[in-house]
Amino acid sequence: MSSSERPGPSRSGFFYALGAYLIWGMLPLYFLLLAPSNAFEIVAWRVIWALVVCAILITIVRGWQRFFAVFRQPRLVLVMGLAGVLIYVNWQVYVIASTGGHVLEASLGYFINPIVTILLGVFILRERLRMLQWVSLGISLIAVVVLTIGYGAIPWISLILAGSFGLYGLVKKQVGPRIDAVNGLTLESLWLLPFMVVQLSVVGATTGLTFASSGGWHAAGLVGAGVVTAAPLLLFASASKRLPLVYLGFVQYLTPILQFIVGVFLLGEPMPPERLIGFAIVWLALIVLSIDLLRAGRARSQNANDLLQNRSENILET
Repeated sequence: MSSSERPGPSRSGFFYALGAYLIWGMLPLYFLLLAPSNAFEIVAWRVIWALVVCAILITIVRGWQRFFAVFRQPRLVLVMGLAGVLIYVNWQVYVIASTGGHVLEASLGYFINPIVTILLGVFILRERLRMLQWVSLGISLIAVVVLTIGYGAIPWISLILAGSFGLYGLVKKQVGPRIDAVNGLTLESLWLLPFMVVQLSVVGATTGLTFASSGGWHAAGLVGAGVVTAAPLLLFASASKRLPLVYLGFVQYLTPILQFIVGVFLLGEPMPPERLIGFAIVWLALIVLSIDLLRAGRARSQNANDLLQNRSENILET
């Protein structure tokens, strides 16, 4: 593959990525605006309306034939069911954290998500780590210990968010190009739909549903939860086609940074010294990991250029 064929930095790709991570970073504020709905009602409507948004998009692009073709691959359908369970766990815990005064713990989860992804690569995909990646993992482990001591308990919210999203990414990696972002989210939401109906029934029988009882703007906000679910995924899918993975890796830190800012400066969540030290250690681990990504990216680029040059020389010699 020539250098002109390799995906390079794209201005439109950068803005697509920026849009996706900005939306994800500001979601805690959006979910807080949906009060008095509780976290379980919000997530149920989020899944349902995301499915509706996806159905509209598939209709617009006349993609139903392609969507139904997925069902000819039963294993793929089952794998997407597993992906749906993992993303449900991630969404539910995230909304509980956002509406329950734990936005900082949620941001920590997404800060350590790249580290969890590396661990999954080592233990499940049997990938080999470079030295700086091992150093980053060691620093991250120290951070978790510090935060556990600071909290007086294991930061379960952070670990569940990082673990569920890391596993979700691993599952999606296995299906690869066999299903696109819209069809993937549609299938995941379709798997979850019966459970969300049950979840809404339980909420209605206990605390009561707020969708039709808290005004038109509130109902519109719950419908909008489907839009803010689908939109960043589609933006991210567009960005991933236009940007190298290294660039996406750096832009992804925008989401937990925004969540951190929201938690500390807008919601006034406490930041005692031990928590600040724990976050600082995590950031140090990410800096080490980022240096490794840059070095690896440059090495791959140099190797590709050397290969291209050698091919050119061989062609000239013949």
